[in-house]
Amino acid sequence: MELKENINIEFKREFTTELKKEVVAFANTNEGTIYIGIDDFGNVIGIQNADEVLNQVVLSIRNSIKPDITMYCNSKVEKIENKDIIVIQVQRGALRPYYIAEKGLKPSGVYVRQGSSSVPASEENIRQMIKETDGDSYEKLRSLNQNLTFEYTEKIFKENNLLFGLSQKKTLGLVGEDDLYTNLALLLSEQCNHTLKVAVFEGIEKNIFKDRKEFKGSLLKQVAETFEFINLLNKTEATFEGLTRKDERDYPLEAIREALLNAVVHREYSFSGSTLINIYENRIEFISLGGIVSGLSLDSIMLGVSQSRNERLANIFYRLHLIEAYGTGIKKILTSYEKIGLKPIIKSEIGAFQVILPNIHYSKKIEENISEIKPLYKDILDFIIKKNGTTRKEIEKYVNLSQTRVITLLKEMLELNLIEKERDKIDRRAYKYYRK
Repeated sequence: MELKENINIEFKREFTTELKKEVVAFANTNEGTIYIGIDDFGNVIGIQNADEVLNQVVLSIRNSIKPDITMYCNSKVEKIENKDIIVIQVQRGALRPYYIAEKGLKPSGVYVRQGSSSVPASEENIRQMIKETDGDSYEKLRSLNQNLTFEYTEKIFKENNLLFGLSQKKTLGLVGEDDLYTNLALLLSEQCNHTLKVAVFEGIEKNIFKDRKEFKGSLLKQVAETFEFINLLNKTEATFEGLTRKDERDYPLEAIREALLNAVVHREYSFSGSTLINIYENRIEFISLGGIVSGLSLDSIMLGVSQSRNERLANIFYRLHLIEAYGTGIKKILTSYEKIGLKPIIKSEIGAFQVILPNIHYSKKIEENISEIKPLYKDILDFIIKKNGTTRKEIEKYVNLSQTRVITLLKEMLELNLIEKERDKIDRRAYKYYRK
């Protein structure tokens, strides 16, 4: 026999449980053939009681490898040099990555073929195989971590009189057709690898930290605990209309709720970064990764058009009465501020989406003090409002003052939070100033 071990051929002197490693490697890489009864040097040794050993081989492949690979394996006894040899032909499987059941979906359980050897796959290699097999939707991909627990999620489902058994997990998309947990299950488990970070700053700039929190575990738990934390910081101020007392929070509760849910439900979880919430004296910023779903624009989002990036996650939040019909969140945020005469800021950049909620009472104090501010501030504000954003050079021309003087005025107005500055979308070298 002139065969030699290579990327598609493997010799085994006898049957051992290590055989499953070779089968997994061939199924994950390219088709290959395993010969049992031939040593590493190509010498034909043969197998005693070949039919009995063949049954052991078939049972081992069926019971020790996930997903089921038996339909891609053809095992039989052949005569080579008048000796019984077991030949196992393994095709490249359609449900890669295949793995050794007792090891799990991780490098110690997933093997690939390199030259004439079977070696552990890297985590990146495993992710790539999952993506090629399952598609691009993060929540539908098989989770690398299959040791998941759902204590908090089970509790929330029970509180909503909803079942959370195996059949429900399959229906909701937490368990795939191969009976493996998906990334959606990972997001709702105690083992969720994404976190939500909240930072509280003194003043209106990112200079001095007052407090910071990181919330972990199931996304349902993160949302509940984050909302509770923000609500504790959401101060109440009392005003009087005659004898009637009126209590008003710094931020409308509905706006906080919708901005938080939007940041969690619609973010891109294939990015490893945390969802961020920054709390300043004058505003709260909600920043989620991923930006707007391809095909939509910020204008369409503002009109109420919605295409969820994580449809199954959104469906679960809907079933738990945490969100209502899709596309209503941003509208609710804007509506909650309309009666106050303020407007939240919605921004979208490549890879990120931001919602900024203004502090009602901070903004009111600024408005009340406008009459006491330098007349030039009012002139500049009126000009910016009229132009819907303008450049420093245009302001210089309008007020007929030197560049140095205008820079000083604009800096003072920025510190007072009367305006905001951002790079011009057309001329990246210039800045445009906007009314806060």
